[in-house]
Amino acid sequence: MDKNFEIDNTDLKILDLLSKDALMAYTEVAKKVYVSDGTVHQRMKKMKEMGVVKGSQLIIDYTKLGWDITAFLGIYLDKSSLYEEVILELKKISEIVSLNYTTGSYSIFAKLICKDTKHLRDTLHDKVQKVKGIQRTETFISLEESLQRGIL
Repeated sequence: MDKNFEIDNTDLKILDLLSKDALMAYTEVAKKVYVSDGTVHQRMKKMKEMGVVKGSQLIIDYTKLGWDITAFLGIYLDKSSLYEEVILELKKISEIVSLNYTTGSYSIFAKLICKDTKHLRDTLHDKVQKVKGIQRTETFISLEESLQRGIL
């Protein structure tokens, strides 16, 4: 079966609506984009097959659940060749919600969410800094997240 893997303006409109509200029903999306429900289903299926859409996301305000500290962690590695091994270990730490391989001073930049400063300290001391291959870390505590959005 021949598949057309081009993204057009209709696809972009669908992505824009669903990126703002991933729970919006396809029937509602179809009304706003002026296409049929089936068209939205087909286009979303196509974009999933292409890897453009990798799922949907529920955005949680963790502070309302008692997780009050968001921190960013710059990680220096002993050797850059240890990256894959270190990433595998860091993925096991549930407080880490994001990992990025970076240029510049740090090899890895991580985002953590913790209940409080003691929990952050314990996570750093008892989990992160015990990962083989990590030379040292630098921690930045976020005082407020002012913006979180996609680019569409």
